[in-house]
Amino acid sequence: MKIVYLITGSGGSFYCGNCYRDMIYLKAIRKVAGTEASAIPLYLPPDEKTDEKGLEKNVYFGAISMYLREKVPFMRNMPAFLDKVFDSAPLLKMAAKRSGTTRTEGLEEMTLGMIRGGNAFPEKELQRLIDHLHKDKKPDVIHLSNALIIGLARQLKRKMDVKIVCSLLNEDDWILEMAEPFQSRAWKLIGEEAVNVDAFITPSAYYRDMFVEKTGISPDKISIVPLGIDPGSLITVEKKDSFPALGYFCRVNSHNGFDKIVDAFIDLKLSNKLPDLHLHVSGGYTGDDKPFIEKQISKLKASGLNSFVKIYPEFHGDSKEEFFSSVDVVSVPVRKYDGYGLYLLEANAAGVPVLQPATGAFPEILAMTGGGLTYEPDTVKGLSDALLQFFNDKALRKELGIKGRENVEKELSLEKMSAGLSEVYKRIV
Repeated sequence: MKIVYLITGSGGSFYCGNCYRDMIYLKAIRKVAGTEASAIPLYLPPDEKTDEKGLEKNVYFGAISMYLREKVPFMRNMPAFLDKVFDSAPLLKMAAKRSGTTRTEGLEEMTLGMIRGGNAFPEKELQRLIDHLHKDKKPDVIHLSNALIIGLARQLKRKMDVKIVCSLLNEDDWILEMAEPFQSRAWKLIGEEAVNVDAFITPSAYYRDMFVEKTGISPDKISIVPLGIDPGSLITVEKKDSFPALGYFCRVNSHNGFDKIVDAFIDLKLSNKLPDLHLHVSGGYTGDDKPFIEKQISKLKASGLNSFVKIYPEFHGDSKEEFFSSVDVVSVPVRKYDGYGLYLLEANAAGVPVLQPATGAFPEILAMTGGGLTYEPDTVKGLSDALLQFFNDKALRKELGIKGRENVEKELSLEKMSAGLSEVYKRIV
């Protein structure tokens, strides 16, 4: 069975849970018995540090040319050589690092166009992709990485007669940032275009139920396949420092609640409840995030606590291992309800327990891993109180850290994820 996975990249400037998820999907697809699998990036290139086998480097429907076609009328029929210039790897990576490529403002119509299909995907570029997909032999399944590109399903079915699978996760991060009427129209269009998809896959019951409510898609069409962790990414770490440290491992922005972790940290320090506590941060950011981050750093400096904070410049490889070996607890107190949270699995895989608000899919995930606690209410005080209890119970932290690692390795393995994907593919082919 030949499967092609179409992914949307981020350029690699911050910890992108969806991009990391896409690489996990590619690994899991390749583990399906008798499968030939590859991944093709759309919009932005994948992280340049990714060297996953089967991941192609050429980007289709590049972000810059798509944006120019939407915003500049005379560019809508730009010649092919300009497409190649604008969508070259260096320019796309530069675009990813600048403000605007990971937020919705000004991109509402383009988003609706990609969901609807039609003229949003230029015919010449679509044909270039189809010619490439036909190379060697036609794929049996084309797997779309998210519903924001569901408009491609109709186009690909019309031209290639293939089965289409679409993953669902975090589309709401993008759609809910759009103003009305774009927001409502986006959900409605996804529901309408769902007839062109043979099966949907999502990692949590919470996200399936939310998506059904928003789009009207039948729940019978959505399979739950929890995301797994590659055994090669499991790291064995031992706490190096004697002082207690709170970890934050995600893109550093307001959406993911970095200011909440900063405020809770300041409260625990200035109240002298945990006077030796340190804060370690990893996850990267975009240009849009800089003013927000500067404000948080100013708060820490004004409290005289900046010397207790360590920010890791990278979130891969040795830097990631160093981060997890330096922290006792990881918390990412997101503002919006999250449909999964791979950062929790990463922490548990390293034997580090987590503390999360009791929102979204977090209770569901932690019931599977047993590697952490949830707290209520979802306020800075609620977080601060829960952190104090957690840091004052070393035995509990150790127990949950061990349990989390064991369950991630056993219950949320890449093999189990691959078996779940295999069932879906075989059912529709």
